[in-house]
Amino acid sequence: QVQLLESGGGLVQAGGSLRLSCAASGRTFSSWNMGWFRQAQGMEREFVSVVTSRTYSTDYADSVKGRFTISRDNAKNTVYLQMNSLKPEDTAIYYCAAVPGLLGSHYEEPSTYDYWGQGTQVTVSS
Repeated sequence: QVQLLESGGGLVQAGGSLRLSCAASGRTFSSWNMGWFRQAQGMEREFVSVVTSRTYSTDYADSVKGRFTISRDNAKNTVYLQMNSLKPEDTAIYYCAAVPGLLGSHYEEPSTYDYWGQGTQVTVSS
């Protein structure tokens, strides 16, 4: 069982920055692929970014490329999402998610992930 706890959300003006953190329980964090998703009000949950377990490969949604950076610290069992140049359309609840093993090509699909945090609200004002 893995428990995920996000933090770092808040209210920020357009152009500002936030860093989200996701702390994971368990002793095998290094073997988990970690993803970030977001869900705006009335919208479906969408992929934001992922970092793999072994090669630390990363990928991003086109809408956040060049603005967001995902990273992980296995010693702290934590994955981060640095968000810069925030836009009002980035407003959403942000969730981290985890899945072990070899990550396939469907990593942008929420159903790929086994565990989810409770989410943290990010609001970007114009």
